Amino acid sequence: MSTDKSRFVVSADWVEQQLGTPHFRIVDASWYLPAHKRDGKQEYASGHIPGAVFFDQDAIADHDTGLPHSLPSPDFFAEEVGKLGITDTDTIVVYDGPGFFSAPRVWWMLRVMGAETVYVLDGGLDGWKAAGKPLETEAPQIEPAEFHAEFKANRVTSFSDMRAVVETGEKQVADARGAGRFTGDEAEPRAGMRSGHMPGARSLPATAFSENGHFKDLPTIRKMIAEAGIDLSKPVVTSCGSGVTAAVVTLALESLGHSDNSLYDGSWSEWGSKEDTPVVTGPAEPLQTEPHGPLKAHVTQLEMTSAPKVSLAVPVNIQTAIMRTHDIPLH
Repeated sequence: MSTDKSRFVVSADWVEQQLGTPHFRIVDASWYLPAHKRDGKQEYASGHIPGAVFFDQDAIADHDTGLPHSLPSPDFFAEEVGKLGITDTDTIVVYDGPGFFSAPRVWWMLRVMGAETVYVLDGGLDGWKAAGKPLETEAPQIEPAEFHAEFKANRVTSFSDMRAVVETGEKQVADARGAGRFTGDEAEPRAGMRSGHMPGARSLPATAFSENGHFKDLPTIRKMIAEAGIDLSKPVVTSCGSGVTAAVVTLALESLGHSDNSLYDGSWSEWGSKEDTPVVTGPAEPLQTEPHGPLKAHVTQLEMTSAPKVSLAVPVNIQTAIMRTHDIPLH
């Protein structure tokens, strides 16, 4: 596996090799906006990856919030996912049609609820079909399982938390909506919502993290996040329209080893529909550059002028690897 790829993203070839092996589960998490003119359930019925179960993001949700597909209670989640034959210890691969639209949301939900080995299929179902890989139309025989939920509450940001974040600026906010919605130049797709963004938020459109259904490499992602004004040494809250594509940014952050992040579940559906929440328009605020004085450097050189007299044998029982690293910090 290449070191410059996300450790949470797996290839279609790898998934095909795992099909039918014990404790390996495939989840179709396809969900679309009206603008996509696609129907996840219908596409699942007409052909899905063999053994895949359909995860309905509108059904496995908290229906009392008045918001679209809110994160359900751990008990309800565990019950519904158990009905899909999934346990928290399984190796789970989640996919959607294009690759990185709705699948990262279910990847995030499973991880928030305590599953450890969860991945997203690179290229999505569209890429799987394009590669001529196998499909089936009949629903799999599901053996109900027990999913033991261990809810990680610190990975979810509530409305009151979000209000505090915006007021104090104590955490960075990454907004995954399109640039036009962020600046307020484009109307929100949901009626009765103001346009714009939270004060201090940074624009990181979810669509920018993949190309032709494939997740971009880590150096590219690191550069994108830095250019948007997000400091990876500090906490981040991800947000979007309704809590789905924010998980694409979460996936990007986690892929870079950033773990001090949470997702604002209500997202703009909640923030933009209230009358008293602060909303600003236009581009993100210009980045503040810290003034700094001259740096002192000590340069040490080491030169080998002849071959060593004794060469050390390489131990036969140790696996060695050559890795390419990028942007090694000075310290």
